[in-house]
Amino acid sequence: MSNFGFTDLRLVNPYEVAFREARSAVGAGEVIGNAMEYTTLEEAVADCSLVIGTASLGHRELHHPLRRLEYGARLIRKHLASANAALLFGSEKYGLSNDDLSLCHWLLRIPTRAEHESMNLGQAVAVCLYELIRSPQAAKRDPKASKKAAARDLELLSGRLMETLLASGYINQRTAASTVQKVRRLVRRMDLNAQDADVWLGMLRQVLWKLRH
Repeated sequence: MSNFGFTDLRLVNPYEVAFREARSAVGAGEVIGNAMEYTTLEEAVADCSLVIGTASLGHRELHHPLRRLEYGARLIRKHLASANAALLFGSEKYGLSNDDLSLCHWLLRIPTRAEHESMNLGQAVAVCLYELIRSPQAAKRDPKASKKAAARDLELLSGRLMETLLASGYINQRTAASTVQKVRRLVRRMDLNAQDADVWLGMLRQVLWKLRH
């Protein structure tokens, strides 16, 4: 929860020893320390206008709309903009009971493979909360563009590469003319930025020095 920016942890009849003496929540002590305990699920979600249960398909007959995580998360994000929502997780062994599910508006499922639907509770929580904070708009944004190598730098790199190929015996003087065009095209297909072009020039400069000395 702390990793993904969620702090409102509510537990219904937690196993007191394991819960209050938890030592593995590195950096998330505040979430555990401020967690609220309730004796019933009704009390825990009383102030939430949207309650979503998590469930696998399993063999149980479900009486609620069942939405995949990526779609359900969009609806939850929209709701959280103006009101409280609760995301319910049951125990690893039994999940949520039918009585628990009766308090839900709809159900959410992580699209696991049918042959192995069950997930570790901590992993399931992490996957769901990641999807809740994931920004589709941010994912679509391209990373900050780096400065592209200028034409003169690409030509310098092409020339240095040709010198290296000649010095190494990879090509000979008779076929060099036709190879120049191939090398130029090759260098431009690499779509180098200015920094990478400098790195390539430095490497070729060193190789060429070794070949000549």
